[in-house]
Amino acid sequence: MANKTVTVKLVKSLIGCKKDQIATAHALGLFKIGDEKVQPDNAQTQGKIKKICHLVAVVEG
Repeated sequence: MANKTVTVKLVKSLIGCKKDQIATAHALGLFKIGDEKVQPDNAQTQGKIKKICHLVAVVEG
């Protein structure tokens, strides 16, 4: 059974966001616009993505 992953890319600036949203982006490894990170597709990651869904683009695979 293969481990599922998602690629998360920061497409909008963190300037003007709430502190908890900035902390969530940093927890995913996203610091600058254009940063991409591969994360495991689990409940924790999906919760983080949901919190900052307006700032990121997600590619499953």
